[in-house]
Amino acid sequence: MPSVQYYVASSLDGFIATADDDLAWLLQFDGFDGGKESYDSFMAGVGCIVMGGTTYQWLMDHESGNWPYPETPCWVFTHHEFTAPPGADVTFVRGQVQEFARDFTGDAAGRNVWVVGGGDLAAQFADAGLLDELIVSIIPVVLGQGKRLLPLNVPTPPLELVESRTQGRGIVELRYRFGGEAG
Repeated sequence: MPSVQYYVASSLDGFIATADDDLAWLLQFDGFDGGKESYDSFMAGVGCIVMGGTTYQWLMDHESGNWPYPETPCWVFTHHEFTAPPGADVTFVRGQVQEFARDFTGDAAGRNVWVVGGGDLAAQFADAGLLDELIVSIIPVVLGQGKRLLPLNVPTPPLELVESRTQGRGIVELRYRFGGEAG
């Protein structure tokens, strides 16, 4: 059954970016053992991508002329005016995530929906009961402050650990399913 998945990397102390959206702390780990295989396996199941405007802007600034998801429909939640790269299937929207949930799953065509960023958008999915899985790679760096992994206002019920694996350079990938019951 298709899932809505938040696939992300986080520092040991629970941040996905610095306060000014810098990812140098993460990019220094490019090419670690198991990383490409994990990403490729994950992407094989993705039929639609959803991201926030800050993530989209970061991609435009750092992947200039190279849209990384050419074959995948992408929805961007933003209050800014953006244009899509040539040939990209990008839809810009404003509103609550639940207003567009059927659109995401329709575009995914029986495959998974990836909430790529950021934490605030993933928290909206979780708050709406639409987030099925959290797949987080814990990077062995402590940032001290920054953009939180999942900035919810209230605690979740216990999540179910579905899988864990150690990868190169001290990285641990954890896969959790939402919907657990408080014990």
